[in-house]
Amino acid sequence: MKSGFVAILGRTNVGKSSIINKLVGEKIAAVANKTQTTRTVIRAIVNRPNSQIIFIDTPGIHKPKSKLGDIMVENAFEVSKDVDVVVFVVEATSDDIGKGDELILEKIKEANKKTILVINKIDLVDKAKVAKIIEIYKNEYDFSAIIPVSTVKDTNLEIILDEIEKNLKEGPAYYDIEEYTDQTTRQLVEETIREKALKLLNDEVPHGILVEVEKMKKRKTLENEPIYNIEATIYCLRESHKGIIIGKNGSMLKKIGTYARQDLERMLEIKVNLKLWVKVRENWINNEKFIKDFRLV
Repeated sequence: MKSGFVAILGRTNVGKSSIINKLVGEKIAAVANKTQTTRTVIRAIVNRPNSQIIFIDTPGIHKPKSKLGDIMVENAFEVSKDVDVVVFVVEATSDDIGKGDELILEKIKEANKKTILVINKIDLVDKAKVAKIIEIYKNEYDFSAIIPVSTVKDTNLEIILDEIEKNLKEGPAYYDIEEYTDQTTRQLVEETIREKALKLLNDEVPHGILVEVEKMKKRKTLENEPIYNIEATIYCLRESHKGIIIGKNGSMLKKIGTYARQDLERMLEIKVNLKLWVKVRENWINNEKFIKDFRLV
């Protein structure tokens, strides 16, 4: 039996969370084409016949513009120091190594960990472009493996697990084989609601969104069917953002709630009655106490 911890590093929007979700086979991390989709360090567990792999999905590396951004980037790099293997995700669409990827490479060299390079989104380019990117990165670091993948077409994803397993040492299972994440149900609900908001809202609004589940209670309907009553608050930075989130006659908030409820019912395998509210908490992304109170660090 082998086991170990694996950090996934990469810039924002390279597809780290999509890779995690595909490998685990469950929705663990929020996926949206927006920066700061992953804010906290999320553990996801893959149980194989001869190994247990604990993935740590880190916030995307970006140029911080707030206290929250500083903490997110700092946490991502700190995690990489204490794992057995690093998976570094880059995009096949890149022409060269950008500043963000250069910074990650520097940290990988400092940590001197076994590192697997994953080149994502190969479905968007031709083979010659993939070969060029492979050659560029080969000259930068002695990677344990270089794997071109596509989460859209499920190409080569299983190879990632095979290569990680090769680089793990013998060890015990740290989690029960039935578990696939260390997140609580409440955290998964919050992430699901936030993901829907990220996907539906304008670019300026999502960075300042935070979701808190206020109540979660299971009960029986009049027809004696089980149902989850969930009440959650979406926090935003400004009053103008609150109006955008609610939408005309509550249309946007209703849409966020509908999409989130559909996902939650699939995830929880039970009917869900979801109620959402929107509150303004000005400049919370620079309020360290607020960030800590909401378990974002």
